[in-house]
Amino acid sequence: MQLTLNINNKPETVDVEPETPLLWVLRDVLKMTGTKFGCGIGQCGACTVHVDGEAQKSCQWPVSGVKGKAITTIEGLSADGSHPLQKAWCEVDVPQCGYCQAGQIMTAAALLAKNPRPTDADIDGAMAGNLCRCGTYLRIREAIHKAASSAPAVKPGK
Repeated sequence: MQLTLNINNKPETVDVEPETPLLWVLRDVLKMTGTKFGCGIGQCGACTVHVDGEAQKSCQWPVSGVKGKAITTIEGLSADGSHPLQKAWCEVDVPQCGYCQAGQIMTAAALLAKNPRPTDADIDGAMAGNLCRCGTYLRIREAIHKAASSAPAVKPGK
């Protein structure tokens, strides 16, 4: 089935089964490999993207369910890594292995779009669905605060 999706503000036409998870369309069909496969059951958050501005686990969305919705991947957050969260991630030296970081950043971006000055509790609540095997949670929280203080408001895709 041919579907045209709005991914990173660009139309992308794919020919896949309607029940194919968005994750596999992004990674295997469109070669956008920034979105990672972690668990496949929506528990780890490595595959987090934005669907109409909301952080969503792409392994749980059939591609037919995102038709007509705006999808933003880590590749679409900024073309050159200049998004305040990406810069803060580097400045704070958040990643160890780095595998979960795209999902972490996408979840944080959705948080900051809604709440530009989150408390520790706000951050912990928003990030609870994203697992980091390396345990960099304190640095993740620090980077989110750093990004929040560096911009008046952080908008996905800006």
